Amino acid sequence: MRIIDVVKYEGDNSTFIWKHPSEDFNMFSQLIVHESQEAFFFKDGQTLDAFGPGRYTLESQNIPILSSLIKLGTGGESPFHCEVYFINKTVQMAIKWGTDSKVRYVDPESGIPIELGACGSMNLEVLDGRRLLLKLVGTMNGIAWDDKSGFSKSLQNCFRPLISTAVKSNLSVAIKNENFDILEIDEHLESLSQELLQKIRPGFEEYGLTIPQFYITNVVLPEDDLNFRRLKELHTISMQARMVRAETEIKTVQAQAEAEIVAAKREAELERQRTQTEIAKREAERKVIMAQGEAEAAKTAGFAEAEIMKAKGYNQKDVIQADIQKAYAQGLGNMGSHGGGAGGGVASDMVGVMAGMKMAGMVMGEMNGILEGKNSSENTSASTSAKEEENVLCVKCGAKLPKNAKFCLECGEKVMPKIQEGMVICSACGKMVPKGKFCLECGTPMLNKCPECGAEIPTGGKFCLECGTKL
Repeated sequence: MRIIDVVKYEGDNSTFIWKHPSEDFNMFSQLIVHESQEAFFFKDGQTLDAFGPGRYTLESQNIPILSSLIKLGTGGESPFHCEVYFINKTVQMAIKWGTDSKVRYVDPESGIPIELGACGSMNLEVLDGRRLLLKLVGTMNGIAWDDKSGFSKSLQNCFRPLISTAVKSNLSVAIKNENFDILEIDEHLESLSQELLQKIRPGFEEYGLTIPQFYITNVVLPEDDLNFRRLKELHTISMQARMVRAETEIKTVQAQAEAEIVAAKREAELERQRTQTEIAKREAERKVIMAQGEAEAAKTAGFAEAEIMKAKGYNQKDVIQADIQKAYAQGLGNMGSHGGGAGGGVASDMVGVMAGMKMAGMVMGEMNGILEGKNSSENTSASTSAKEEENVLCVKCGAKLPKNAKFCLECGEKVMPKIQEGMVICSACGKMVPKGKFCLECGTPMLNKCPECGAEIPTGGKFCLECGTKL
């Protein structure tokens, strides 16, 4: 039996491309490609088939391109003469990089120049194996990142200039564009890493590689440089100035907040006072309305009582006069009506006359009492009227007003003059004019109606007598 050859690669993971040392394979040889690999067949410098993960038997049916290029013997003993390259598809982690010289940085605020260093690591992965083979490997036995694998060329040497140039050209620009503080640069390494990744990745992809992640792990600051020390001093002064400004702003904000709180409290107190004043005002208005109603009722009752007393006084006078006449007539009628002697008749008549006169005297006394009571009532009414004229009250606040006052000394309300009988005060011009539908002075309509109930309101009225609505 013929021994079946096995073609595979199980070498170091740091190798990106590895060429199988044998170029002649027997018929039915086994090609094994691992899950993280890809295999390429070359014939006469030309790329033929590419094989993904799996196990393959080398025969013409499985390799149609080879079958058209390789003449197989009848006995099946002719070998496959070709080259096989294995591509490592794994992601190479934590590949170190660093700049070969310092990066010049000029502080934008102070204009002080300093020298920076930068280093870090990155992850690298094969993006297009065919492109990597054609552009970098060629006829070499393989390629890895460093020189330890023994290949004639390493990816590190190939891409070191690209990385160094990209970092030098873009590190200072990125720091200035983002307005990063150079003394606090460690806080922004992630942002800087992303910025540099966008600049470096296209150069690797051109050769079939890609950088999934790029990291700046350290930006080296020149601690012993005099310029850097001066920059630190200026930074300290700037920080102190910013702290003072921040404290001032905080105090200003606190003062504004306190002022707003005081203003809010003052406004709340004023609102409370306005509310109390409004309540007191409404209470006073209610009392005024009640007092006006009571006064109107008392006035109406007084007028009715005066009319009744007046009518009753006249009727009583007529009754008294009738009683006097009747008593006198009875006294005269009794004269001579008594029997007996002359002495007895005269005495009897005298007694009758005296009785009649006594009754008339009693009636006259009663009449005088009525008349005196009437006069006393009239005098009392006149005295009360005079007293009321002396003690005039403000219709708005109820304060006592001096005689002939035109405005209230307490609330400033205008005092309306005493309205004569048959006269009214015009609400437009303030003149006293006769009652009517229009003012004789300015022509303003004199009849007002309540907006709530529609009742007619006297000229100058401030409240409706029907519903109490304030006008």
